[in-house]
Amino acid sequence: METKIVKKATDMYLTLGFKSVTMDDIANEMGISKKTIYQHFENKNDLVEAVTMNLFDTISCGIDEIMKLDKNPIEELFVIKDFVLKNLKNESTSPIYQLQKYYPQIHKTLMSRQFEKMGDCVVDNLKKGIEQNLFRDDINVELIARFYFAGMTSIKDAELFNPIQFNTKDVQETYLEYHLRGICTAKGVGILEQLT
Repeated sequence: METKIVKKATDMYLTLGFKSVTMDDIANEMGISKKTIYQHFENKNDLVEAVTMNLFDTISCGIDEIMKLDKNPIEELFVIKDFVLKNLKNESTSPIYQLQKYYPQIHKTLMSRQFEKMGDCVVDNLKKGIEQNLFRDDINVELIARFYFAGMTSIKDAELFNPIQFNTKDVQETYLEYHLRGICTAKGVGILEQLT
């Protein structure tokens, strides 16, 4: 039952936002009593944390699987972007912004875990790109990895990139192309232009 509650809450939070969805809404949607939810989660904060960490784990495992496919590093970044967007339902309700605003401690924990995970993935991706002569060999890998993470984090800021004004998928794709054009060799740019 706990897994079912997390699954339904995830779906509702990503569609309607963390703030908008109440425990009553989840119970009604599942056809169960609110008491049943409280048997598994002490309060909404606990449920939001379970949903957030479960989603993080799902996306992390998916990224690991994508990286095992041994695609070229440029294509790999596009596949990861599409996978993450699909799992976050294109974030049209800006759940990350709501998480940051209404659940700052959970958001802080998530950002820390994301940086650990994404930092390693991006460093691996950059090193692979340099080895394959797709990325310039004069880039500072650790610094570029942090730039990339900082950019990925800031494009989720709904005040900067209002989802009504800027389509989330367009923002992600534009940012990825911006990142890649800064580090690609001529060979890398050739591959990038085939993908965009």
